Amino acid sequence: MRYSPLLAELIQALQCLPGVGAKSAQRMAFHLLERDREGGQRLAGSLAGALARIGHCRLCRNFTEQELCPVCASEQRDEAQLCVVETPADVAAIEQSTHYGGRYFVLMGRLSPLDGIGPGELGLDLLDQRLASGTVQELILATNPTLEGEATSHYIGELAGRYEVRVMRLAQGVPLGGELEYLDSGTLAHAFSQRREL
Repeated sequence: MRYSPLLAELIQALQCLPGVGAKSAQRMAFHLLERDREGGQRLAGSLAGALARIGHCRLCRNFTEQELCPVCASEQRDEAQLCVVETPADVAAIEQSTHYGGRYFVLMGRLSPLDGIGPGELGLDLLDQRLASGTVQELILATNPTLEGEATSHYIGELAGRYEVRVMRLAQGVPLGGELEYLDSGTLAHAFSQRREL
């Protein structure tokens, strides 16, 4: 079906969101135009404001409107602990699910040479400076358990090896409440190889 130019542009623009295809974008556009023009105006204003004013924390690279994000600005956070994550969503997940009291470093991705993402794109020079400062005593690698995430973790572990920093990797394997018979072989093999004494 052919749409008016503005409607076609709106549907196309909504498809930039992850998981939103042509049908979902069409449904969103029609909803905003038919039932919630005020919500659409609020969405447009919030999006424009966020894109104009949200940048990266100069220490951890997380999203913030200030020079330092709230975590880096807090004197209650432990500077000796640094958790390396791939995305700001990972920071939010850790903050919501744990009592972690240290600081973060957000890579904004993971090593992927085929996609042109190397150490420079992940800000690893900035991470190297933080490790060289001597304040970090424990580095927690919390990258995803994918091939790229593991490679990124290994690279950062090697980088941290130049300093007297304890390097830890998040435990991976059997989920709480999970049953062994339903786990994939890779997860089970990894969990078995990473077993620890009780």
